[in-house]
Amino acid sequence: MADDSASPAGGPVPDEIVRSVLIHASAETVFAVIREPGWFINDGEYRDHTITRHGPLTEVIDPVHGRFQLSIEAHDPPNRIFFRWLGGGLGEISDAPNNTVEFVIDPAGTATRNLVRLTVRERGFAKLGLDEAVRRRNYEENLHGWEQQLDVARALAEGQRRTSFEK
Repeated sequence: MADDSASPAGGPVPDEIVRSVLIHASAETVFAVIREPGWFINDGEYRDHTITRHGPLTEVIDPVHGRFQLSIEAHDPPNRIFFRWLGGGLGEISDAPNNTVEFVIDPAGTATRNLVRLTVRERGFAKLGLDEAVRRRNYEENLHGWEQQLDVARALAEGQRRTSFEK
């Protein structure tokens, strides 16, 4: 897993996290995993979510972590999906602090061997308006969390566990 993100001690909290993982599957299979809004809201083990659309917003309810609002900003199967993660209640997404989460799938194998690189890029920590200590804690938690979530995506795409995407 690449770690293009750093959180220098004593320095400002970075605005962006970038993580990658290699997955032995086709781009289409990986995209089938990551296209679900909020698939990454868990703690290292995939759980089914209740997903409800409210116009351009999607509400995701995780049985452990609660409610989240997302919008799909870009949808380019099987190569890319881009979510805006709304902080706060349902409403205009432009009215609330938010991070963006982009997933990009790039070929890494050959014509005879399915292998792709899944990269996540989460941006927006600097504009969350929280004090520095809270932003740092959120950043560090998400930095660790993306390692777990990319492992989940790899396991799901490589068929190590049946998912709701296959139903």
